[in-house]
Amino acid sequence: MNYRMIKYTLGWILLFETAFLALPAVCAIVYTERAGLAFLYTMLICALAGSLCLLGKPKNTTLYSKDGFVIVALSWIVLSLFGSVPFMFSGVTKNYIDALFETVSGFTTTGASIFSDVEALPKSILLWRSFTHWIGGMGVLVFIMAFLPLGGAHNMHIMKAESPGPDVSKLVPRVRQTAMILYALYISLTLIQLVFLLFGGMSFFEAINTALATAGTGGFSTKNDSLASYSSYIQIVVTVFMFLFALNFNSYYLALKLRFKDAFNTEIKVFTAIVIIVTAIVAFDIRDIFGSAGLAIKNAAFTVVSIISSTGFSVCDFNIWPELSRTLIVLIMFIGACAGSTGGGIKVSRIVILFKGMRRELYKMIHPKQVKKITIDKRPVGNEVVRAVNAYIVCYILIFAASMAIISFNEYDLITNFTSVTTTMNNIGPGLELVGPTSNFGHFDIFSKLVLIFDMLAGRLELFPMLILFSPRAWRKN
Repeated sequence: MNYRMIKYTLGWILLFETAFLALPAVCAIVYTERAGLAFLYTMLICALAGSLCLLGKPKNTTLYSKDGFVIVALSWIVLSLFGSVPFMFSGVTKNYIDALFETVSGFTTTGASIFSDVEALPKSILLWRSFTHWIGGMGVLVFIMAFLPLGGAHNMHIMKAESPGPDVSKLVPRVRQTAMILYALYISLTLIQLVFLLFGGMSFFEAINTALATAGTGGFSTKNDSLASYSSYIQIVVTVFMFLFALNFNSYYLALKLRFKDAFNTEIKVFTAIVIIVTAIVAFDIRDIFGSAGLAIKNAAFTVVSIISSTGFSVCDFNIWPELSRTLIVLIMFIGACAGSTGGGIKVSRIVILFKGMRRELYKMIHPKQVKKITIDKRPVGNEVVRAVNAYIVCYILIFAASMAIISFNEYDLITNFTSVTTTMNNIGPGLELVGPTSNFGHFDIFSKLVLIFDMLAGRLELFPMLILFSPRAWRKN
């Protein structure tokens, strides 16, 4: 374990967080809010702690796989611990666990909130909530690698540990260039959506918050009713961009290179098919609630894309929809977005590999002597990837079951407990019953919130970076 390099990286994390905090601080100055002092104090704390961590640059910058996992897990924890301080200093909450829950929910792009009245919050706090979505969407370490080559050629271990999906590849030979390309695409899409929202009559403040939250597939809104009070145009624009941000960003790069066949791959085809099929079924199921086919399709499409992309915006209370629609909504919570996107969930690529693996096992039972490889887009999927997917599913089930058992001590109903864990592990936001789109997570006790905080972090970081922190072997020196 390269302890010096871990400390050095955490130092840069804190300095970058200092820079991130400048945006809501400027917002507070513009709107003359006292909450601006909270951000200034937090910036001083982050800058001091970061500077101390950067004392003595490590001579050995080599990073191995376990170093990458530990750096990613600790970076997100440290980022959240310091990022929650403005909530305390500003006085919007006096409970640090609540502040930490809100911050972790922001950085992990979950969008689950403990606030019942977000419209009463200072604008600078609202902007910080949305900005944490944007920072966490593509990954803060990917952002830093676009500017700083932290570990030379070995920083691919960091990208693999932070990026969502069963397999991560470089777009170009250098990891730093890959990070820059990903963020260039990310920023471009965010700005394009911002223009569309402004064209629809949104104020600049509301538009920038909505664009940041959509880009990170997070779902924090500046309104208590999320996006329900906005026009159909705004809702349709957000639906389209939630879908776009749920796609693999590698596909955008391939499309720009005119490699359209490679860009529109199996995962995107399956994801698109799921969205269309589920939207059609839900729209038919809720047609009587809205009285017109057009409204039913619009609200069904928005909700389905919002949930499967793990964004969590809402335009209506799907908690009161028929059981078929509610069941489908819960099922697509587990599927999630594409690998290499800003979305959460198990990921479509893993679902595809699992189904192909199941089909291979059935084939081997019929033809035991024949060898059949799993392929996606006519390319073989390595046994290491299949093994990693199987291990991920096992760990996912175990963490899910343990979390369910722990929060059940709150004596809430089964649907509330089940969807609370589902929505936090898959980084979605709203669930059903007591955690539905018109409710929040403020009623859980402190211990349950800590469990759900772990679930949010584990879900965003694909489980293993968080689990490796509990392995004594990981902390041994190389």
